[in-house]
Amino acid sequence: SSLQVGIKVTVQDVLTNAEKIVSVAYATYVAKPVGDGKVELKPVQLLSAEDHLEHSLAIERRRIRLGYVQVFQKLMQESNKEGDFYTCEEKDAVSTEHTHVQSTELVLPPHANHHGNTFGGQIMAWMQTVASISASRLCRSHPILKAVNMFKFWGPSFVGDRLVFNAIVNNTFHNSVEVGVRVEAYNCEEWIQDQPRHINSAFLIFNALNDKGELLTFPKVKP
Repeated sequence: SSLQVGIKVTVQDVLTNAEKIVSVAYATYVAKPVGDGKVELKPVQLLSAEDHLEHSLAIERRRIRLGYVQVFQKLMQESNKEGDFYTCEEKDAVSTEHTHVQSTELVLPPHANHHGNTFGGQIMAWMQTVASISASRLCRSHPILKAVNMFKFWGPSFVGDRLVFNAIVNNTFHNSVEVGVRVEAYNCEEWIQDQPRHINSAFLIFNALNDKGELLTFPKVKP
């Protein structure tokens, strides 16, 4: 009932005709059902050796993606045990508290498709903005987005909704930093009653360069 689409973005130098890969991503879609049942999709027809390879890799990516859910649920259950708290003993560790960024966006007609649903790419752009600000508060430079992990739509949002974005640095890994972003949606009634809908979450990985083009080292963080 789902399908995976591979996307590759390349840039071409008009003078040398050389091409360079800018980004690669895989998006998972489901067809919008009529009623309660799922839409059954037909298997794809594999015509070449490359098709067979991509088909096998897609199966493996799906297996890993579904396995993530179990791994993270187990980690969250273990961390919720009473008295089980992580502490950072690093002397120069920086608190993540000042990396928290919150912003609010109003979904207008140009932000939505013909169904009135907010464009996923628009939500991702807003998420990148708050995550970049969060990362910059730690590296004190201009962060460069390297990857987006576990970007998932938990539910739709619509024209007229207020979207609240919360971002914070989760951890640093020498030359990279992970920023978690959570998106909640409110219509007018939900806004008054303070009843948000959790519609998106993602983890964005950044690094940063100095004036010489060298990777900056991020400080250890204290949650």
